[in-house]
Amino acid sequence: MTTRRGFLASLIATAALPRLTWADAGNPSYLAAAREGDGAYALFGLDGQGQDVFRIPLPGRGHAATTHPVAPEAVAFARRPGTFALVVDCARGRVAHRLDAPPGRHFYGHGAFIAGGDVLCTSENHVDSGQGRIGLWSRREGYRRIGELASGGIGPHELLALSGGGLSDDVLVIANGGTRTHPDHGRAKLNLDSMRPNLSYASESGVEEVVELPDDLAQASIRHLASDGAEVAFAMQWQGEPGDPVPLLGLHRRGAAPRLCTADLAEQVAMQGYAGSVAMTGGQVGITSPRGGRVHLFGRSGTFTGAILRRDVCGLAADGNDLLATDGLGGVLSLRQGRIVPRQMAERAWDNHLVRIG
Repeated sequence: MTTRRGFLASLIATAALPRLTWADAGNPSYLAAAREGDGAYALFGLDGQGQDVFRIPLPGRGHAATTHPVAPEAVAFARRPGTFALVVDCARGRVAHRLDAPPGRHFYGHGAFIAGGDVLCTSENHVDSGQGRIGLWSRREGYRRIGELASGGIGPHELLALSGGGLSDDVLVIANGGTRTHPDHGRAKLNLDSMRPNLSYASESGVEEVVELPDDLAQASIRHLASDGAEVAFAMQWQGEPGDPVPLLGLHRRGAAPRLCTADLAEQVAMQGYAGSVAMTGGQVGITSPRGGRVHLFGRSGTFTGAILRRDVCGLAADGNDLLATDGLGGVLSLRQGRIVPRQMAERAWDNHLVRIG
């Protein structure tokens, strides 16, 4: 157990060390994991044009990464359901820490920093009960696990911190997908007949708000999130009958009912019930479907504004007033005025997510 004297000593030692920033890692604008042409896996830092800033090898396929708000550190998560995550020192190009899920837990592929970057939150499954948990890890103490919170549902996937400051000031928004998994069964979903996905808001004091979907959308698993601070966009993956033209994007403001957004019927069916990533800019919201090979664009009112076709497109992030996407063909693509403007091509397959830094 850490003593008060030892904890204070660690703070003094930490304060005496040089404080590295993202400038020391080359000022990347984005992070993304990829499988390279020779089968190796790596985490890449990209500049605003999609060019490589750094490459750090990974031991296996990544899913998503979360970035520290100041220090050049990223936490790369194993593809769900995984039991380890790697803290990557992006300035020195090495893995600094390995986080192992406690016994009876597994990670769901995402995390977020709160408390000004002092605490890492990880989405997890309590295997025996199936209930979602948010693990808490102290960065100041070498990423020691210091506790956990209830996620407010089953199958928490992505989570975002909606405010900064001390732990008590942070609110997490959590995409509880509703699907129960077990490490012994890989990625199999074990409760499709009893799913209840939700969007929950939680703080140190517990779950503050839970937003559920209508009964006829109980199999619309909420997976991925984007936010501008005032509103949350959530992307869904349909676990019901294939071909059902169900909404895959929702918008939510705290205290209100969610607004569900749909495209034209043919376009909705073409998404094949799968939204892989979501991003927001000042004037639009986008979702991707690698299965459907397209990006759907919506105005901030939720009105469908158009589709952009691209094979195996999935990663999506804000790029000023535009969007930036990645695909499984090695492309980094600007989505501007309803069309694709290629930025970079490389011999690699980008994985699911493109993470904006800062």
